[in-house]
Amino acid sequence: MTGYDIIIAMTKFYTKNGDDGYTNLLGEGRAPKHAPRLEAIGAIDEASAALGMARALCLAPQSGPLLLAVQRDLYALMAEVAATPENAARFRKINAERVEWLEQQVDALGEWVTLPNEFILPGDVPASAAMALARTIVRRAERRVARLIHEESLENHHLLHYLNRLSSLCFVLELLENQASGKATPSLAKG
Repeated sequence: MTGYDIIIAMTKFYTKNGDDGYTNLLGEGRAPKHAPRLEAIGAIDEASAALGMARALCLAPQSGPLLLAVQRDLYALMAEVAATPENAARFRKINAERVEWLEQQVDALGEWVTLPNEFILPGDVPASAAMALARTIVRRAERRVARLIHEESLENHHLLHYLNRLSSLCFVLELLENQASGKATPSLAKG
């Protein structure tokens, strides 16, 4: 049974299973909701939601389909993080090829935008602001997954690589969305 199967098997919108402050992992076992693994899962979930908000606002034609593919990758990434160590390989979909795919997307989009020479401030247009917010949440997810990797609770280092590249993608998409909205030059941090 996969995480998706578990969701479909629910007959109500609530189970009450988490009322004790614990939640089920994918595999046998439960973990406290404040555990580092659950913090990582929550941050990945937030990142996907933020990317969904950005996707709803984006104007550049490349952004929507790309963000949808990334959200699907994050769903797979989240499942692997939610799996018990003995079940993690069963849920593994993020590998070197997915990291390379993300790098290719960043490189291709980088041809369309100019890399600023200084730090920029988010908020020039709604879509680029949403991408900036998504980037910061992806960075939080990356820190949470890094902790699990360093503590040897997760063995797939590609999860960390993927999140690191994803933050770069969010930055490039922020610049692209500025351009698509007619804001060719982003606001610089230095005034």
